[in-house]
Amino acid sequence: MKELHKNAGILIVDDDEDDFIITSEYLRAVVGNSFQVDWAATFKTGLEHLAADRYDMYFVDYRLGAKSGVDFLKAARELACVAPIVLLTGKGNYAVDIEAMELGAVDYLVKSELNTEKMERCVRYALDRADTLKALRKSENKYRSIFEQSKDIIFVTDKQLRIKDINNAVNTMLGYTKESALGMNLLDFILKEEDKKHISDAVINSKVLNDHTLQILAKSGKKLPCTITLSPENNVSDDAYMQGIIHDITGLKKAEKTALQTEKLAATGRLVRTLAHEVRNPLNNISMSAEQLGNSDDDSEIYLDIIKRNSMRINNLIEELLRSSNPRDNTHKQCFMQRIIDDVIVETSDRLTLRKMQLQLNYPQQPVLVMADQENLKLALLNIVINAIEAMEEGKGKLSIDLQPETGYSKMTITDNGCGISEDNITRIFEPYFTRKKTGAGLGLAFTLNILRAHNAIIDVSSAIGSGTTFTITFPVADLARSINHLGS
Repeated sequence: MKELHKNAGILIVDDDEDDFIITSEYLRAVVGNSFQVDWAATFKTGLEHLAADRYDMYFVDYRLGAKSGVDFLKAARELACVAPIVLLTGKGNYAVDIEAMELGAVDYLVKSELNTEKMERCVRYALDRADTLKALRKSENKYRSIFEQSKDIIFVTDKQLRIKDINNAVNTMLGYTKESALGMNLLDFILKEEDKKHISDAVINSKVLNDHTLQILAKSGKKLPCTITLSPENNVSDDAYMQGIIHDITGLKKAEKTALQTEKLAATGRLVRTLAHEVRNPLNNISMSAEQLGNSDDDSEIYLDIIKRNSMRINNLIEELLRSSNPRDNTHKQCFMQRIIDDVIVETSDRLTLRKMQLQLNYPQQPVLVMADQENLKLALLNIVINAIEAMEEGKGKLSIDLQPETGYSKMTITDNGCGISEDNITRIFEPYFTRKKTGAGLGLAFTLNILRAHNAIIDVSSAIGSGTTFTITFPVADLARSINHLGS
């Protein structure tokens, strides 16, 4: 016998004490083992021990008064007992043998045929099997725990991609309950037809799909950038099924977008400073020449005035370019976000009134404090609000500004019901010189982005053509913002 089973606890459930003594003697005669063998004289007592999981193995007599060993096996199944149970009987009965095996008995022994060798083999097999089952159950519980607690969606489907099992991440990520997702087709979550075809082709050809990037549609209609991994598998019956993982990469996409915006702004800033330096030199020459001409020829005054005005216009443009790439120094102090938003509304109220537009403000009752340069931040928000007003149709515009405090942050959304921004253009709106306005210079939002970056704020934009645009800005609260500035200095 293995050392592991040497001190196993064994309970014999038998209403005949003589039979208990005989069975226990066979157990104690097994070489190399010192089992703890106990007796339960009634069905009820044996079942109480079983429910308390006090023993490693049970020998149960077929006849136990009004109850039988088969009844004991049925009760063990209801209790989800994992300890091995051996059914003992006075004489062989094929029908009872089959029923016992179907109910989970590990063996069926006839008392008159017992001997030490047979008992040793029975116990060794039963306890080895029990150890294997315990290890399997432990492993299953471990991976079930990983399955249930994963923040990624883990799923199992049939070959037609109907969901057979899925974890609770489908709720937190997509808004579906686990129960409602079961039976749905995996393709129902996929937004684009080309991605659906790509997945279907992989299933048909039994190919593994690794980290395929696509968009997933949440129950709310929100589009999430994700990766999907899908692989064909076979169960113990050799039936084919698919298993896979959906991973939300929204955070990664935002980080990539932020890094790209930062690089674009840095490159643009270098270009603007070089351009300003190169253009200012001839501008100075033009200005000085105009002054000299003005002193020598009265007939040239009209032309000289044109030269001066255009020189000044170019110089002002250069100043605006420099401000867009390097806004004025920020002096951060504690400010009330509500007051900054109120200042923005005051400056845009005439436009809203003249264009007959509705304004909805939603403020929290408690003050929201941020570390900010009040004037700079007001200019940044003013650019967004003015753009929103200009994007909406006169008499039909609805502008919503919402401010909500969250743990460590405050979140502000500015939403309009204007013309919207196309998917191609939304990635470019913060680029200097990019504009869809006939008279715009394309510098307002670039200036806004620089100011928000200086305030450690994160800005995100979502839009739909014909439905409107939402700017979401997340600010650190005052204490956290001060800590960030301190670490960066």
